[in-house]
Amino acid sequence: MPGLFQGLEIGRRALLTNQLSLQTIGHNIANVNTPGYSRQRVDITSTYPEYNALGAIGTGVTVADIRHVRDLFLGSQYRQENKSLGQWSYKDKILSEIESLFNEPNDNTLSDLMNNFWDAWSDLSTNPSSTSSRSAILEQAHLLTNDFHELANQLNNLRGSIDNDLVSMTQEINRLTGEIAKINHQIKSMELGNDKANDLRDRRDKLLDDLSKIIDVNTNENKNGELTVYIGSMSIINGSDSVKIGAKVSNVDGVITHKLVWQGTSIDLKNTNGQLKGLIDSRDEIIPRYLDKLNTLASNLVDQVNAVHSTGYGLNGTTGVNFFDTKYTDAFNIKVNSDIEFDVSKIASSASGEVGDNTIALAIQNLRNKGVLNNKSTTLNDYYNSLVGSMGIEANKAKSFNSNYELLVKQIEFSRQSVQGVSLDEEMTNMIKYQHAYDAAARVITSMDQALDTVISGMGIVGR
Repeated sequence: MPGLFQGLEIGRRALLTNQLSLQTIGHNIANVNTPGYSRQRVDITSTYPEYNALGAIGTGVTVADIRHVRDLFLGSQYRQENKSLGQWSYKDKILSEIESLFNEPNDNTLSDLMNNFWDAWSDLSTNPSSTSSRSAILEQAHLLTNDFHELANQLNNLRGSIDNDLVSMTQEINRLTGEIAKINHQIKSMELGNDKANDLRDRRDKLLDDLSKIIDVNTNENKNGELTVYIGSMSIINGSDSVKIGAKVSNVDGVITHKLVWQGTSIDLKNTNGQLKGLIDSRDEIIPRYLDKLNTLASNLVDQVNAVHSTGYGLNGTTGVNFFDTKYTDAFNIKVNSDIEFDVSKIASSASGEVGDNTIALAIQNLRNKGVLNNKSTTLNDYYNSLVGSMGIEANKAKSFNSNYELLVKQIEFSRQSVQGVSLDEEMTNMIKYQHAYDAAARVITSMDQALDTVISGMGIVGR
C-alpha cells in the first residue's frame, strides 16, 4: 500500500525536523551566556508534493536551512564605535595615572614644596644673619629638586610602560588576525559542502569585535564566506593568510621607543585608531607635553633664582655664587650648587655685603609673585598651577569621552542582542511547541504502523 508507506515517510520527516528544531533550541539555551553567540533558527518548509490522478498530495516537511540571526549594520556600527571607546578608555587610564603622580591638590606636592622654598627665603629675610635659616633653605631646596626628579622619572617610566603595552598589543593583534585567518579557512571548507558554519562565524565575529577595540579595521566578505580585513588600504587578513605587524625599536631624540611596522619591513603602520591610537598619543604627545612643561618650570626656576642670588653676598662675603648648578637645568637633574652644599654661609641675603642686609633674600622670596613666563605675564607658581589645571581639563575630557562611548557601545550592543541574543523565555516557548509537534509526529507513525498491521495481518483471513 503506497499510501500507508508514504504516511510513514511523512511521519519520519516530521520527527527528524522537529528533533532538529529541539536540538537547535537546546544549542541556543546552552550558549545563552556565550560571548558573541548568535541565536540559531531552523527554517522549515514543506517538501515537494506528489502528483497522481487525484492531484497534488503533500509529502511532509523538511529543514531548508539553519541560520544564525545577525544584524550586519549593527555589527559594523558596534566596531566603528568600539575603536573610539578603545582610544578614549586608554587615554582616560593614562591621564588618571598622570594625575595621581602629581597628586594635586594634596600635601607635600610640588606646589607645596615650591611655596615652602619661597617661605624659607622669607624666613631668612627676617633674620639675614641666621645660619639655621640658611640650612632650612638648603633642606627645602633638596625636597623641591627631589620632587622634580621623582615626577620627571615617574612620567618617563610611565612612558616606558606605555611603550611595553605597544609591544603587547602588537602580539595580541597578530594572535587575533592569525585566529581569524584560520577560521576563514574552516568556514570556506565547511560551506563548500553546503553546510552552515554558524558557530564558526560567531567565533570570527567575536574576534573581529576584540580586534576593533585595539585597531581600526574594515572588512569585506567574498562569495566563499572568507573575510578580507583591512587596516586603511592594506589587507592584514586575506582569506586564510594573515600579515603580521611588528614593533620596531626606534630612537626619537635619544629616547628608545617602538614604532609599528609591517613585520619584516620598515613601512610604518598607519590608520591605527582604537587603543593603539590612545597609546601612541599618550606616549608621543601627552606625556612629552607634561615633561616639557615640567622642564620649562625647572629651567626658569634655576635661571630666576641664580640671576638674583649671584648678585648677592653670603655671610662670609662671597659673591657671584649661583644657588642652583647651571649645568643641570631640567626636571630630571636640577640640583643645588655644590659650593652651597658644602657651605651654607655662601647663601646670599645681602645686596651690599652688610650682614644685616636682607635685600637678596626678599628679592628671591618675591620671585613667587614675579611674572617670568609667557612674556613675563605668568609667575612660576601660576605656570605650575596652569599645568595642573590643563591636566585636569584633559583628564576630564578623556573621562567624559570614555563614558559617552562606553554608553554608546552598550546601547548598540543592547540593540544587537535584541536581534541576535538568546531569550530563554522564547526558547522555552519554542521548545514546548516543537515537543508537542514531535509527539504528534510520533503518533502519526504509530497510527500508520497500526494501519499497516491491520492490512498485513488482518486482510484476507475470512473464508480461509
